[in-house]
Amino acid sequence: MGKFGVKERNLEGQIVVDFAKRMDMAVVNTYFQKREEHRVTYKSGGRRTQVDYILCRRGNLKEISDCKVVVGESVARQHRMVVCRMTLMVCKTKRSKIEKKTKWWKLKKEECCEEFRQKLRQALGGQVVLPDDWETTAEVIRETGRKVLGVSSGRRKEDKETWWWNEEVQDSIQRKRLAKKKWDMDRTEENRQEYKELQRRVKREVSKAKQNAYDELYTRLDTREGEKDLYRLARQRDRDGKDVQQVRVIKDRDGRVLTSEESVQRRWKEYFEELMNEENERGKKSRRGELCGTESR
Repeated sequence: MGKFGVKERNLEGQIVVDFAKRMDMAVVNTYFQKREEHRVTYKSGGRRTQVDYILCRRGNLKEISDCKVVVGESVARQHRMVVCRMTLMVCKTKRSKIEKKTKWWKLKKEECCEEFRQKLRQALGGQVVLPDDWETTAEVIRETGRKVLGVSSGRRKEDKETWWWNEEVQDSIQRKRLAKKKWDMDRTEENRQEYKELQRRVKREVSKAKQNAYDELYTRLDTREGEKDLYRLARQRDRDGKDVQQVRVIKDRDGRVLTSEESVQRRWKEYFEELMNEENERGKKSRRGELCGTESR
């Protein structure tokens, strides 16, 4: 937080400051000395205050050369536009090497398998027995597979819950979207019924696709590919079940926000040491009772 804010800080302002501290960010508006007219972001009646902010990572603050309110430009009722000027270095990103793979799994489909057989037979010149030169034969098989089955994009497969997605589901959802758009433009009963029917159809298609995908997964559990699919699904469900993926900040005994990794770890260590070494209150009371009884005797 800089020293060029407007007036006193209320509860909402303190929340913004605490958030900036936790995330190691800077409230850019408060770092540039401006006339009050170029700092006030909210005007209503006699009230003039600063409630709209630009935040950036503290490490990027040196790249910002100016920040102010644009007078006369209304963004919303009673609020004024806040702008900043900054210089950014555009870094060239190294592209990782993409390895495209032939979609051999398509051979599970009978029509793809039959087409592959025919094309391969043609490529080998109709020979029933494979030639002795295995390297040449292998290259012919790979090339035929690429032409008939296609190749993957090379991107990493995401661990999504929609791994069961297929073309039928995609087509049904696209038609449902078009029907929704049509109904929004022309609210007739006919368009509404068409949209509702497509909604029901999408639900049936999704349910059917999921069931088929799970059935196929169960039959392939003994294979390597089946295990990969199962672990991928388990990882995704584990992530979806977590409300918070990572805890970055914590408060110390005095309520101050700790942001550095070392201080956060140190505070957790202190907390658990106190927790594990704290004496049970019930145990204290029982021992006091025993001592009192001994003294009375």
